[in-house]
Amino acid sequence: MGGVLRAEPVWVETFTGLRMDRFARLLKVVRERGGNGPGGGRPWCLPLADRVLLVAVYFRTNLTMRQLGPLFGISPATVCRVIHRIGPLLALEPAPRPVADVERLWIVDGTLIPVRDRTVGASSRNYRFSANVQVIIDADSRLVVASALPPPGNKADAHVWRESDLPAAAAGTKVIADGAYLGTGLIVPHRRRAGRPLLRGQEEDNAEHRRVRARVEHTFARMKNWKILRDCRQRGDGLHHAVQAVATMHNLTLTG
Repeated sequence: MGGVLRAEPVWVETFTGLRMDRFARLLKVVRERGGNGPGGGRPWCLPLADRVLLVAVYFRTNLTMRQLGPLFGISPATVCRVIHRIGPLLALEPAPRPVADVERLWIVDGTLIPVRDRTVGASSRNYRFSANVQVIIDADSRLVVASALPPPGNKADAHVWRESDLPAAAAGTKVIADGAYLGTGLIVPHRRRAGRPLLRGQEEDNAEHRRVRARVEHTFARMKNWKILRDCRQRGDGLHHAVQAVATMHNLTLTG
C-alpha cells in the first residue's frame, strides 16, 4: 500500500505549518544526531525525510497511529517505531551559557498538559488528569530556552522549579515569574498584603512585569497549536520528548 504524504512542500507546509526551508533545517538536525542510523530491527521502509515528516505531523495533528499508517503507507506498529526513534532526536539544544557583560532576561512559567498515563499525571486544577510542563523563554527573542521533565499536575510551580534542573540552566541569568514562584529567588510581582496597599511605584512595577511576562503565555498558546500538547497519549517520557520537539519546531518558526 502506497502512502499519500511525502516530504514535499505541499504536504510539509499543509500538515506541519513549517516552511520547506525550516523543515530542511529540522531534517539536518535529526541527521546530525544519528537519525539515519539503524533502529535496532528491520531497515526503515521510509526515507529519513518522510520519517521526520511523520513525527512532525503526529505532533501537529495528534492523529492516532492507526490513522497515520495509511497516510504514509506503513503499519501502525511502524508508525510507533518511527515516533519513538525520531521524537527524542528533536530535543532542544542545551541552554546557552551566560556571556560576560551581556544582560539577558528570561521568563519561566508552567502550564498543564492533559495526559493519559496515570504514572505521569495527576488530577489537577483544570479538572483533567494532567502534567505540569515548565518552560523558560528568552524575553527578547521569545525562543524557548529550556523545559523541565514534567511532574504530575498537582505539584505547585515553585516546588517543580526547585526540584527541576531549570535553576542550574538559568544560573547567572535574570529570570522573572508570576506570583506562584514566591520564595524561589526569581523576580516576582510585588505582593499585596491585607491592610497595606501597594505603593504607586510598586503598581507600576507590577504592570511592567505583567506586560513582559505575557510573552511566555503567548509562547504557550503558539506551542499548543501542536495538538499533542492538548491531549498527550504518550507514556513515560513521551510528553517530555513531545514538549522538547515542539519547542524546537517553535524556535525554527521564529528564527526562519
